[in-house]
Amino acid sequence: MARRRRHLGINEPLRHADHARPVTRREFIRQGFMTGAGMTMGGGVFSLFSNPRDAYAAVSADLDALAADINDCSLGGLTGAKKIPFICFDLAGGANLAGSNVLVGQAGGQMDVLSTAGYSKLGLPGDMVPGLLQTNFLGTLLNTSATNDFVNSQLGLKFHADSPMLAGILEKARSVLAKGEVNGCVIPARSDNDTGNNPHNPMYAIAEAGGNGGVVSLIGSRSSDSGGNSMSPSTFMNASIRPTKVDRPSDVTGMVDVGNLTGILNDPVDVTAVMESMARLSHKKMAKVNTNISGDAVIKDLVRCGYLKAADIAERFAGREVSPDDRDSSTPMIVANDVDFDPDDHIFSATEFDRDGEFRKTASVMKMVIDGHAGAGCITMGGYDYHTGDRQTGENRDLRAGRCIGACLEYAAKNDQPVMIYVYSDGSLASNGNIDNSQAAGNNELGGRGKGQWTGDNSSTACSFFLVYNPTGVIQIYNNDPAELRQQIGRFSADGSVVTSSSPAANNVNLLVNTVMLNYMALHGEEASFAGKFTNGNHGLGNIDDSIAFGQIIP
Repeated sequence: MARRRRHLGINEPLRHADHARPVTRREFIRQGFMTGAGMTMGGGVFSLFSNPRDAYAAVSADLDALAADINDCSLGGLTGAKKIPFICFDLAGGANLAGSNVLVGQAGGQMDVLSTAGYSKLGLPGDMVPGLLQTNFLGTLLNTSATNDFVNSQLGLKFHADSPMLAGILEKARSVLAKGEVNGCVIPARSDNDTGNNPHNPMYAIAEAGGNGGVVSLIGSRSSDSGGNSMSPSTFMNASIRPTKVDRPSDVTGMVDVGNLTGILNDPVDVTAVMESMARLSHKKMAKVNTNISGDAVIKDLVRCGYLKAADIAERFAGREVSPDDRDSSTPMIVANDVDFDPDDHIFSATEFDRDGEFRKTASVMKMVIDGHAGAGCITMGGYDYHTGDRQTGENRDLRAGRCIGACLEYAAKNDQPVMIYVYSDGSLASNGNIDNSQAAGNNELGGRGKGQWTGDNSSTACSFFLVYNPTGVIQIYNNDPAELRQQIGRFSADGSVVTSSSPAANNVNLLVNTVMLNYMALHGEEASFAGKFTNGNHGLGNIDDSIAFGQIIP
């Protein structure tokens, strides 16, 4: 009798016989030995996730006036972020995105269906193939319109209806469909398996396109040059805006060093008052400084603005505690205690937030970015090298990634802010067609559900995708083209492989980042300025109109 394979829990590490033991931090992350950070924040966790402006006054008016007199200095979060908030998810290890999650097709778009063998390679058995045309045994067409079986278009971008990632998104993003418009685009593009050396990370490019925050430019959940698992293209690297590590609430509250003030002074208002006084004194002293340093005015402005922003951050974050009884249920809330938790009003219950470091990581990054305190953020999630010979392990990790993506969309919707979310992974994997019929081990987990087992790495099945949320109206398809021609940039072959000549990005990860940057700029109506971001205009995308999904949503 065959021994039944035990599926891995959502936080268990992946140990592959054909992989070397992990040595580097990146290898530990992709195999799931390292996931979200543990809870290290003392005091009330709800403090970070309330709306502090409702409970505490803003910084004094004279500090706002001082900031206005300094070049490129702004306080208060969103006033400093003039672009669409941008969040990317780096699923380390080579996750399945194509077919079983986001639908991919041939030259006609997502619904230009692949062969049954192609879908099997992407983990979908014949009875779960999306929208196949019906033919007889000679191949003669019996039905002139494709069915919509196993196709879900609720997010604009088409997902497989049984996608665990989609299920997670829809579970958390309850307000999105009702409050605004969401759409997306899939980009078939191969990348190397199981390595952080793919220059996947677009955050420096987003900063180059103008994405900036009121406190910092970039944040990431890893202490790396990119802020994530994958590298950033060298073209855009800028050491002066290296991402600040944020993967837990205490990282946000500790973003400004106020010394031991929060320990000496019991009242957060006193902490703010001290920091404001320091800002005023430094402003006056810098006005009297006369140096021979080149760029004297710039240096003075940096110092002045630094003190002002420190006072502003102290006001917004230092020592904030809001008890559950004091919270207004109409305030956009991320976390609620279990008694008050309502999925229509809150995103996470206290129990799930406390138990899952990936949720705490996501909440910390999304608040900083969507509130405008950071221009772009990267959330790295480990353990996506899940070719474990079953399907259940990967299904549950995809479900959790979807919940984190959905949380970002929901927080944007609750705050009436647009957002662009980009999802990528280093390589991908494939199925051998064998079916996993295992049952769910718990109420909050998924079984194999009759899908193909993941059995090996395969870079030819890779893709990335992005979603755009616009709270104020429709997301216009670029150039008013048919949606199916813009929601997929590039294509797959019928046998389930990326056609590497189908777009500039299909076989060049650097150009994948350029494509994401271009689409970010197009959402602001700035695609005409794209070439100017490169030496001699050499961006490598050829006719940029071919690589844009959506038109302007931000005036």
